[in-house]
Amino acid sequence: MSKYLKLFTASAIGLSLAIPASAEKLGLGRPALPEEIAAWNLDVAPDGTGLPVGSGDVFTGEEVFAEKCAICHGDFAEGVDNWPKLAGGEGTLADKDPLKTVGSYWPYLSTVWDYVNRSMPFGDAQSLEPDEVYAIVAYILYSNDLVDDEFTLSQENFLDVEMPNADGFIMDDRETSEAHFWTAEPCMTNCKDSVEITMRAAVLDVTPEETEANAAAAEAVPAAQETSAEAEVTTEEATALDPEMIASGEKVFKKCKSCHQIGEGAKHRTGPALNGIVGASAGTVEGFKYSKAMKAAAEGGLVWTDEEMAAFLAKPKAYMKGTRMSFAGLKKQDDIDAVIVYLRSFGS
Repeated sequence: MSKYLKLFTASAIGLSLAIPASAEKLGLGRPALPEEIAAWNLDVAPDGTGLPVGSGDVFTGEEVFAEKCAICHGDFAEGVDNWPKLAGGEGTLADKDPLKTVGSYWPYLSTVWDYVNRSMPFGDAQSLEPDEVYAIVAYILYSNDLVDDEFTLSQENFLDVEMPNADGFIMDDRETSEAHFWTAEPCMTNCKDSVEITMRAAVLDVTPEETEANAAAAEAVPAAQETSAEAEVTTEEATALDPEMIASGEKVFKKCKSCHQIGEGAKHRTGPALNGIVGASAGTVEGFKYSKAMKAAAEGGLVWTDEEMAAFLAKPKAYMKGTRMSFAGLKKQDDIDAVIVYLRSFGS
């Protein structure tokens, strides 16, 4: 044994002898005051207990969300890279790869409010005012088609919001129902006659590499969705469009790119590809499954003129009740005009 280890051992033995057998109170600190406890007791219960007075509407929530949340969760709560998706996933919980979001999975609205209030924004937790939290939660609800665009959330109507998966949870009875797994004598040797591979793990939530299957899928996009000779803008038409307006529209269109693609090789996403959309009849893009509302509008003869497109972009859900488009709308007329010019630059 080295001299250093001997010295350490001797010191440890001496220290252990100096400590009394039963530790006594050291007289440090004091009981927490009620107001100190209240400052830490921020949780909100499913019945609304703990909610502060306040309110926030969808449009205010959209602005706050864009400023403080969208960098991770996307402008429409669709998620960025591997950051969580907060919207979508309706009807997927029984799928092999379910999408668990606030709308599809979370059973209590109080969990949303409590988590945003205590833990968000990332890196600046508890910096939000109650009204901002109400507004963000209202926007998340809107992004999941659970409320309309004129909805205002407050402590008074909080419990009126029905979460789709509120009845999707059961009591945890594993302590009794699965007791045989952890109370029985474990098998340590020869537990199976043979060992074989029955399946292989899949890596989830990563961007897939380009494969032959992906390439084939890209080639399968209907020809009508690609920039056809009929839909292409001639040199004269392109020259007639204001380049500055096109550039401005391209910037505005970034708010749309999570759901729509445009240009050469554009494919359907959550929404249809938009080549040649300006001046076209509504709901006629091949290969895309439209909502009942859009199909009805198409049957009614809706054509996407500049005027109709502008009205739709300003307030989609007010313009067309039942549309699946979750975007709240563009508030500035200049942005609407610019994005229409940008869309027109890809055919009309």
